[in-house]
Amino acid sequence: MRSIALDVHQSFCEVAICEQGEVRSAGRVKSERAALERFAESLDPTDQVVMEATGPAMEIARIIEPHVARVVVANAQDVRAISHARVKSDRFDARTLARLLDAGMLETVWVPDEGTQELRRRVARRAALVRQRTRAKNEVHAVLARCLLGRSPVSDLFGKGGRAWLARQDLPAAELETVAGCLRQIDFLGEEIEAIDARLCEWVSASPEARRLMTIPGIGVGAAAALMAAIGDVSRFSSPRKLVAYLGLDAKVRQSGESAAQHGQISKRGNAQARSVLVEAAWIAVRSPGPLRAFSERLRARKHSGVAAVAVARKIACLCWQLLSKEEDYAFGRPSLVRAKLRRAELSAGAAKLPQRHGGRRISATQKEREAERELVERAEVAYRRLVDDWRSTGPKGAGATDGRASSRPSTGQAARRATAQRPAL
Repeated sequence: MRSIALDVHQSFCEVAICEQGEVRSAGRVKSERAALERFAESLDPTDQVVMEATGPAMEIARIIEPHVARVVVANAQDVRAISHARVKSDRFDARTLARLLDAGMLETVWVPDEGTQELRRRVARRAALVRQRTRAKNEVHAVLARCLLGRSPVSDLFGKGGRAWLARQDLPAAELETVAGCLRQIDFLGEEIEAIDARLCEWVSASPEARRLMTIPGIGVGAAAALMAAIGDVSRFSSPRKLVAYLGLDAKVRQSGESAAQHGQISKRGNAQARSVLVEAAWIAVRSPGPLRAFSERLRARKHSGVAAVAVARKIACLCWQLLSKEEDYAFGRPSLVRAKLRRAELSAGAAKLPQRHGGRRISATQKEREAERELVERAEVAYRRLVDDWRSTGPKGAGATDGRASSRPSTGQAARRATAQRPAL
């Protein structure tokens, strides 16, 4: 079996081959579909190919994958031998990749299918458009600050009332040009965002996995699409802990020798868009009754609200793994709210409005139904608080030596909290 490495660039790929411990350079291949297909056909079915996860790497991997035994797309951050090397060149990088692959020292990055890749591009483009629109809005607010106008008396400065208020202000000519240009940008970007939202709503309405995630409080159409774009196939995560680490919500740990482990901030590795979506969903989820709110209040009693929000985001990520793996809806979701979210997605995707007649399909909930659902989630919140209180009262204050531990001294602090007592589910 040969180990073949490609150092991918925009116009070419540097090729290196490792065979029976010997590494040699094999020239370059143009980064064009026809040239890459000819290169893939020249490979042996027993070969293995590696490349770093750069822009065109995923598409190149799809072209080569049918012709070889396996294709490894390596995370560039994990290839320390290249990033920290004294010599840095395309030929040296390709040879180093080939050696690492032949030694089995590279872990592959999941290559998404075309549908997931398309969803990722849409989610990323929407996030970029929102950032551009935010910059244009901030520029308008900066104009108001420069002209000593302060904050506008209208809640939405860029709505109908806010624009009418802006038109009545006496601004210098240069500032008027700035405001007019920014408003045109905001209108254009808003139309682009609405077009992408319609496509995302269409996808979410047809996806059972996304609809299942929307049963979690705080998860809407945009959040469900962003999470599914980041997660892809949930079976590639063997546990919720793996998904949490993939999204960068796991805490950093520093430990050496006999010193105690120090847990720092979250790692912030992985998909930043999905991570921010989870934190936003956490802020929304803790506003309504339920176990998530009780969990947040328990943390806010000894930490500040930002830490609690990140912890709730981590719990929501664990819930996502459980729901997708077990193909179940959230047990404490409110059906009427979920129904309304799904209906809004269908309408945004272009679905026809339902006729207003008795006996037809009902979307909005009655007052009695809303009260019953709220009472149910409030009971779930109370049950969670009781579970935590029972766990605190019956849990051991200091655990002795357990199987596999060398020390017999009683545990304190975090070690005691990790004793065998049953922990709450949230």
